[in-house]
Amino acid sequence: MSSKVYFLPWNKKGELYSFLKVAGIFNHVKARNFLAVKIHFGEDGNEGYIKPEYVLPVIKIAKEKTAYPFLTDASTIYVGERSDAYHHLLVAHKHGFSIENCGCPVVIADGIKGNAEKKVEVNMKYFKDVYIANEIYNADGFIFMSHFKGHGIIGIGGALKNIGMGCGSKAGKYAMHHSSKPLVEYELCVGCGNCIKKCYQNALSLVNKKIVMDEEKCAGCGQCISNCALQVFKLDWSEGAATVQEKIVEYAAGVLKNKSSSYINFLTHISKYCDCFRLTKNDPLMNDIGIVAGNDPVAVDQASYDIVNKAFGKDFFKELYPKIDSTVQFDYAEKVGLGTRDYVLIEC
Repeated sequence: MSSKVYFLPWNKKGELYSFLKVAGIFNHVKARNFLAVKIHFGEDGNEGYIKPEYVLPVIKIAKEKTAYPFLTDASTIYVGERSDAYHHLLVAHKHGFSIENCGCPVVIADGIKGNAEKKVEVNMKYFKDVYIANEIYNADGFIFMSHFKGHGIIGIGGALKNIGMGCGSKAGKYAMHHSSKPLVEYELCVGCGNCIKKCYQNALSLVNKKIVMDEEKCAGCGQCISNCALQVFKLDWSEGAATVQEKIVEYAAGVLKNKSSSYINFLTHISKYCDCFRLTKNDPLMNDIGIVAGNDPVAVDQASYDIVNKAFGKDFFKELYPKIDSTVQFDYAEKVGLGTRDYVLIEC
């Protein structure tokens, strides 16, 4: 059975409030429920994140339902400005995510040091249990606001990635990234040391003017891959991308277990890399397209993928990452019952 997916062209972005009402994505929200609005607060130097002005209509509708909405995200596994709640909240405030601008509080879901988690049983191919950020687990329901863009490890980052990777605890993020550790082509290295500055796990060092990687310390976050101009670092394509996608889906299944949710994808500032990268040059590669919304994460991501490719004229994400089949996540999510790739698009 097809899922209904709604699309608002970007030139109508001022109609976001009425669009969300028509899309019916708040039908699951109940009075006095604690509603987690999962979003990325942005990394310093990266402008790809969804701006606070687009959060406000979401919070307004949630409050009309007399729910208790809060904005949330979890800590990163790399050591940076979002690796603990203290600094994460400072970044969120700097980027305008305040009660004054958004109408609700910001809660970092895995605690002050990023180690507050809950275990959820899933019994799937890779994981028997998954580890979810504490306040994500405690929420009564979800609205996932996701910036749809490229991703250096899995090709696409959309709703499924925002659910699975975004809501996992630090331990969960390590588990999902585990198979994505890069291969190192040492002969290409010129010893510039730039990658060492970007490796938040301190897994890289120079020995005799050549880079050396400590695989025990490597978290597979991909920072070295995107920051090396000489392409010294490469993913192990024999398993990396497909495996990580399926692991993310299994974590998404754990997050959504026994919970109601809906999804809003922003097809704006569509860039090559994830919003986690502090890249001042992570520029958009095409014009802003619009907003996709629905109650099925697989259909919402599939529709977003199709809309971007139609605007580009061919497979945009294959152009970015020719060796990644980023639709593995859609297939696996459909297989495990998170939704369907079959959808009906309704333009508003």
